[in-house]
Order: sequence, then C-alpha cells, then structure tokens
Amino acid sequence: MAIAKFPATVTMPEASLPYPTILDFLERRFPRIDRQTWLKRINAGKVLDKLREPITLETGYEPLEKLYYFREVEAEVPIPFQESILYQDENFLVVDKPHFLPTTQGGRFVEQSLVHRLRERTGNDAIAPIHRIDRETAGLVMFSLNPDKRADFQLLFENRLVTKVYHAISGCVPVGDVREWHVENRLERGDPPFRIQSVSGNINARSRIELMGTNGGRSYFYLYPLTGKKHQLRHHMASIGFPVENEKYYPELQNESPDNYEKPLQLLAKELRFDDPVNGESRHFVSKRTLNW
Repeated sequence: MAIAKFPATVTMPEASLPYPTILDFLERRFPRIDRQTWLKRINAGKVLDKLREPITLETGYEPLEKLYYFREVEAEVPIPFQESILYQDENFLVVDKPHFLPTTQGGRFVEQSLVHRLRERTGNDAIAPIHRIDRETAGLVMFSLNPDKRADFQLLFENRLVTKVYHAISGCVPVGDVREWHVENRLERGDPPFRIQSVSGNINARSRIELMGTNGGRSYFYLYPLTGKKHQLRHHMASIGFPVENEKYYPELQNESPDNYEKPLQLLAKELRFDDPVNGESRHFVSKRTLNW
C-alpha cells in the first residue's frame, strides 16, 4: 500500500442545518472512496481536525473548517513516463511533466505523482507546486523549494504576472475564415464535480486562442490563458468547436476507461515567462516536449 507522507486537506463547505456528519460529507466529497474505507480511516485516527487531532465519528461538522487526511492507495500502478528538471535554484525549479502524471497526490495516485517524485529525487520535503496543470496535460510546472519565498512566486500567478503559452491539436478544421478567438465566461464545478461547466454570472475565465495551421483534417493552436481556472483551456477549446484531440471530458463526458498511453491528450504547457520576484531577472522557460503533429 502507498501512503502519503504529508496530509492532504479538504474544507467543509457551507451547508444547511442540520449539518451532515463528517462521514457523510467525506463519502459525498470523494465518491470513488467508499463509506467503509472512510469509516476505517476515522476509527484508525487517520482523519484529523483543524488542530491536527484525530476526529471521531461524533466530531461535529464545522463549515469552512479544514480536515486533514493521508491519501492511501492499495495497489498503485506505475506511470511509465519520466519528468525532467529544466531549471533549479535555491528558490524554485521548473519541471517538464509528461502526460498522465498528476502534479499532486490525489485519488488513486500517491507515489505516482510529480510532487512525490521530486521530493524523493531532491531530498527536499518542502517542495510544493506554485501552480498546477492537469494530469492529462504535459509541459511546464513550477515548484517552490524555499517556503520563505513561496508566497512571492504564488503572487505572480495570482496577480497574472506570468505569461503562459499552451499548444493544442484538435481533430477538427475551421469552416470559415476565423483564425483567432477570445473566449470569456464563468466556469464553476459541474456534475460530476471533476468536470467544470459554464454558468451565468461574473466572468472568471478568459482565453485567447490562435489557429496556427491545419493538416490532414487536424488543426494546431496556440493558447493564451489570461486566467487559470481548472480545465479552462479544454473547456474553451470545446466551446468554439475544436475539442482537444483525445479529450474525454469536453464537450461530452466519455465513459471511464483505462489510460491509453498511445493516445495522450494533445495539450501541452509550452512556455512560461515572468520576472523573478526575488532578483528581478527575466525568466523564460520552454518545454522540450512536442505534440503528435
């Protein structure tokens, strides 16, 4: 069994009275983990409250408070692709992530996560992602090495001071003359919650999408996310009629199936550009990975 060395967190959201039990909440929040598994974890003292003390079945639900738990996977399947470190100094590193490897631990992934591999590889348990990309997406991810400087780098992304460029391929070609799209909408969790949806309300997701060329019924795009919502680019590509090749979530959710290593999602986090918040240096990183074009 693979057990995470560091606890994961989940926040109990606002709820109507009467509040659910914590066991009920965990069962609903993590549908892939059955109730009996959570019951065993609670009884074994593996779910902690905001003070990092083990909860019991009688512990009350507290809206907006955190719970801590250690991810466990009975039989973790190795992911047969290797990341590469493109840059490292005392404050951060930049990694070129392969397709199929999750950035952080979650679900059925503990040791087969980028953060775990990097902690093992560098011997630095303080490593933490500054931002994330989807498991299905390949390309650049930044990690903090120095907790004292971590907030400085996180603010770069929060304040949109990082220029990000993605590449994508779609199995569709344009019918008209449009070669550039500006997509703006509001994205929220959908049903199931790992899939997002467009809803009415204030805009929180913006992307610029540029068609670079077509070949054999396929199209190649450069994508410029101006915000960083989960699955934003994948949703926006589908919304303009060009779902990313080998996409399983958008526009329609496909039936769950094992990873097909021969057909990775054709989405790549290609470039990151920003000014280093510690020394002011201009930084520009480019993934060495390519799509199947």
